[in-house]
Amino acid sequence: MGWPGDASDGAGSAGSAGREGAASDGGGGFGPPPRMPSEPPRMPQTPPPGQPPAFGQPPAYGQPPVYGPPPAQPPVYGEPRTVVFGPPPPPAAPPGPADPVRALAAAVLNLSGLGLGYAYLRRWGLALVCLAVTAGLLAVALPADPDGVPGWAVVGYPVLLLVAAADGARRGLRAPATAVRVKPVVAAVLGVVLLAVPAGGVVGYDALRDDAVEEMLLDRLDRTDALVKEASGKDFAQARTEYRTALARYHDLTEDHPGSRAAGRVHDSLDAYYRTVAAPYAERDHCGAVAPLAYLRDVPKSIDRDVLGDLASWPDRRLATSLLACGTGRLGTGEGDGQGGELGQLLRTFPKSEQAAKVEPAVRDAVDKRSGALDGAEPCRATDELRRIGDTARELPSPAPAHLRGDVEGAVEDGTYACGMDQFKDKKFGEAHQTLKKFAGTYKSDKRRDRAQQVAIAAEIAEERPSAGAHLPPRKAPGGSRMELVISNDGPDPVEVLYTGPVTGRITIGGCASCTTYPSEAAGRSKACKASGKNYPKRTLRLPAGSYHFLHKPGGSAAAASSRAAGGSIQPGYTYTQCSYVVGGGLGENL
Repeated sequence: MGWPGDASDGAGSAGSAGREGAASDGGGGFGPPPRMPSEPPRMPQTPPPGQPPAFGQPPAYGQPPVYGPPPAQPPVYGEPRTVVFGPPPPPAAPPGPADPVRALAAAVLNLSGLGLGYAYLRRWGLALVCLAVTAGLLAVALPADPDGVPGWAVVGYPVLLLVAAADGARRGLRAPATAVRVKPVVAAVLGVVLLAVPAGGVVGYDALRDDAVEEMLLDRLDRTDALVKEASGKDFAQARTEYRTALARYHDLTEDHPGSRAAGRVHDSLDAYYRTVAAPYAERDHCGAVAPLAYLRDVPKSIDRDVLGDLASWPDRRLATSLLACGTGRLGTGEGDGQGGELGQLLRTFPKSEQAAKVEPAVRDAVDKRSGALDGAEPCRATDELRRIGDTARELPSPAPAHLRGDVEGAVEDGTYACGMDQFKDKKFGEAHQTLKKFAGTYKSDKRRDRAQQVAIAAEIAEERPSAGAHLPPRKAPGGSRMELVISNDGPDPVEVLYTGPVTGRITIGGCASCTTYPSEAAGRSKACKASGKNYPKRTLRLPAGSYHFLHKPGGSAAAASSRAAGGSIQPGYTYTQCSYVVGGGLGENL
């Protein structure tokens, strides 16, 4: 028999008391017998260490109540304690079964660039990152630039989309069932449909970029047209660089962007270009128009003829007209670049043109005009022009006839003679001498050659003795008796004697081997040609009476000595002697 409440055997005591109470029904003990429970009492469950008891469950005997997890270590004095009320957060949902369709849907949705695959999986942070990347691309790409999106963006953005698609597929393969609200098949179909967003964006951007390129090309065309207009205020030679630059830009527009609106406007711009370059022709400056029009004929080498159309042959007729007008206007002036000048260029460039057929008549008219001026006040000027016309005619290619050159040369011959005679009349004795001497040496078969030689001798004497050029020498010698004039040479070198008067001519007297020069004029006058026993070279002239002018010209080693001119009269019935000698640096003579 034990004590009531004794933990060591309380169960057994209770059972004993119960059995006794049932047998005696109120006899003995300390009160009514206890009621037997239908279920044995449950002992309180002790939770695992560190875990509070379940809600509504009393703590186990001997343990204080715990509110929240115990601290890892006792709190430091003054440090606040954290007391957690309520139940802990639910644990993460376990991954669902593998679903390839869901993975495909997440991947395809991410390819739209809007992060919809992450939104489908309820990964909002990653969805925002995708949107930010797409927004950054739009910031870089817009407004559309003719050069397009930078290369790093073109390469980097698709790579990021592929990475996002791969990551979306990975996350969607075993995503928890609670993370997905749309059926995978529907999401996959929606993703395929939404692929039109980036595709449409590419198409739309290409359209915007094409518009930007068109605007850029039109602006380039406008700037090129402005360059041509600016160059129009300059001489062609100065503006040639600007014209070439503009032509190169027109070429680039038609070759590099043939289908653009700017290329479609190039023909109209070239029409204005041609008229600007050829402005001298419109102003009737034919010589000034030759170089610009010749330049325009080379434009088809740079611009396709399909672009030029009728502009390809536009300069031809104008250039031929300018070459004819300029060439005929310059006949006789000596201007031009040789090779027949502009007329030669016309015959070589457009040999079958109507302008080429006008070259011969134009040259004939020019020759006739100058030939008519040979009897006028300025025959030398007309002769010079005829000579230049002859130079041009000699350079003309066919179809210019060969006899045209002969006609011009005949006119030059006439002009040379007329010029020399006019120069003598104008007292230009040196020029007359050279002109007529050249005439006599060039045209040896001309009937006027002897006359030209006569006047040339008189002009040469008149250079030293102007009175010899008072009038032209007579063409024919007078009749009547003639007197002898014996001219001796007391000099070591030959001497040439020129004379003019009633007759004109020249003789040459050989040198005296035993003769020397005289130290002075006085010594020469007193001793020349007077040494006894010395044989002096001499010549005898038979001259009609009259006044004569003589010119002694030293030759040989004394050629550098100055000539000596003198004059005298020849009277009938007399014989005259003349002695030529050398004094210091010149000639002397005694008559």
